[in-house]
Amino acid sequence: MKEKLATQLILPEGFTARGATLADAEAATEMFNVWMQRMAGQDDLANPTILREDWETPGFNPADDICLVFSPKGQLVGYIEVWTTSKPPVHPWVWGRVHPDFGGLGIGTSLMEWAEERACRVLPDLPADLRFAPRTGSLRVAEESKRLFEDRGFTRIRSSYEMRIEMDEAPPAPLWSEGITLKTGSHEEIPAIYRAFEESFRDHFGHIEEPFEEGLAKFSHFMKSEGQDPSMWFLAMDGDEIAGISLCRPEGYSEKDMGWVNILGVRRPWRKRGLGLALLLHSFGELYRRGVRKAGLGVDAENLTGALRLYEKAGMRVHMVFDTYEKTIRGGREISVESLSE
Repeated sequence: MKEKLATQLILPEGFTARGATLADAEAATEMFNVWMQRMAGQDDLANPTILREDWETPGFNPADDICLVFSPKGQLVGYIEVWTTSKPPVHPWVWGRVHPDFGGLGIGTSLMEWAEERACRVLPDLPADLRFAPRTGSLRVAEESKRLFEDRGFTRIRSSYEMRIEMDEAPPAPLWSEGITLKTGSHEEIPAIYRAFEESFRDHFGHIEEPFEEGLAKFSHFMKSEGQDPSMWFLAMDGDEIAGISLCRPEGYSEKDMGWVNILGVRRPWRKRGLGLALLLHSFGELYRRGVRKAGLGVDAENLTGALRLYEKAGMRVHMVFDTYEKTIRGGREISVESLSE
């Protein structure tokens, strides 16, 4: 017997659902790590603070944008979140997990139904001519997740990699092109760093230009979160201009003993001069100097600007593969970047 809850989920008898509060981050992190250990033999998140800060992103409301499912004994067994914070939110991001011990009960299907309904609430606020297509994804090895997406009409559109490097010795010294100097950033420079970030990523698949102040608010929240270290924000300068950025963390999101390159970007006028490789090698060198012997980053497998080749040249290798899926709810004009010809 199943009962229909006020949250519009149909769940096995005795299971309940509700929105999230910051106090749920610890239980959610524990469940994510159980899932990831089963799938990939590693944790998903190193600590719950990472998740809490994610939930505190401007425009995101855990009570409304997350749905949690609990077993009759009160154990968290299902999770899904819907991100409509981009402006305009034509591609809401849906991400969820079901505890591996509770598969096959229909929890994932119910959560995806809830997420699609939640995503579609923004439709009345979007211009009628814009295409609307929520996106989701999971590890390539997660066969049950992929079947769930496909059963609900989602199609794989893209893949991305988590790449890593293990450094047995110090990486090669970077070679800087003429006129380029290096400095570390600061909180006061976040608006300028954000502008450089936006310009650097205008050519990336899925990029959508959004109002500056709203984008800056989310970027500032991210840059000021715990674990971010301005001494690891490397800015390649050409005079007073930021030509490229490498924004790193001394600790990874899944492993504390691994550094992480959050953002590596070069503005258009300074590309094809080896600046991206120099920034990456400098970042690796600083991590190595601090005693960190492993570093990682995420990259679009079909990156439009050739970043994948750069990372391989720097000695990085693919660690995990993620697949992104999309479902067209309403056809129309696509405003996100899909090719460099746009």
